[in-house]
Amino acid sequence: MKVVVLTTSYPRFEGDAAGVFVADAVEQLRERGVEVDVVSPASFRHFGIAYGSGVVGNLRRQPWKAALVPAMLGSFASAARRAAWDADLVHAHWLSAGVAALTCGKPFVVQLWGTDVELARRARRPARAVLRRARLVICASNALADSARELGAREVCVIPSAVEVPAHVGAPAEPPEVLFVGRLSPEKGILELLQAAAGMRLVVAGDGPLRERVPGALGFVPHHELGPLYERGAVVAVPSHREGFGVACAEAMAHGRPVVASAVGGLLDLVVDGETGLLVPPGDVAALRAALESLLGDEALRRRLGEAARERVRTHFSWPSVTDATLAAYEEALR
Repeated sequence: MKVVVLTTSYPRFEGDAAGVFVADAVEQLRERGVEVDVVSPASFRHFGIAYGSGVVGNLRRQPWKAALVPAMLGSFASAARRAAWDADLVHAHWLSAGVAALTCGKPFVVQLWGTDVELARRARRPARAVLRRARLVICASNALADSARELGAREVCVIPSAVEVPAHVGAPAEPPEVLFVGRLSPEKGILELLQAAAGMRLVVAGDGPLRERVPGALGFVPHHELGPLYERGAVVAVPSHREGFGVACAEAMAHGRPVVASAVGGLLDLVVDGETGLLVPPGDVAALRAALESLLGDEALRRRLGEAARERVRTHFSWPSVTDATLAAYEEALR
């Protein structure tokens, strides 16, 4: 089987964080014997729209670049057609890649990750055209799957993003710490976390527009350096207002750490309240603080939830499980 992967985000150099999860998925498919070609912004002109804050984020920050979108999509489509002429299937990551997939004349699947759903709601007609003609729409969570159906997708399946499950995990730091990993922006709930964690040992790994309001933040931490931070943390906080999937949540669970997460989006697929972590209403500072205090004050509870979290990720969100599901989706699409 030959698959052409279309993506607007893909690592440009070793250590680049952009689209790492797409690149990891490609390597897993290749290890299973699938021939995979990748069409990324390295293959077409993207006019500065693709990287940085992503397509949606860049257009939000620089609306004038919307005039360049047709040129970018035209260049993307041309590169996609060249790569896909002898392909069995085209796999488009994000809705904009689905537009390019439409022009290839090949069976295609579209994978939605969250920000593209926001884009689809602003441009329902072209989004509907892509989603209805896709053989299959793959979503990272049940919440995204519901949104895809609302936007017109007919055949939808849920395949989460996968994470590595380390063979061994060290003991957390003493005294216990709360860890946050993510973009420092309002929708990630970082400002509510600062209030909720007042007086606690809080470690923040990330960068973004709210950096100046987060004293002591470590800034951007390369993905390969996050493991030791997850190990140190006794509890990981994911207080997002919305979340298509929740990679930081899944990675924390893979390291055996209990998570206090907002009860939104893809986090509902990851955290089983009271079994693998604790769920709180988004934006509720008091509930967030109470959940953090209950875990920080009970080592046995942390250990029990952390062990269950690690087992849940191993069973449902590890690479073997997710790659099996992806290959099954390809077979279904080609039928």
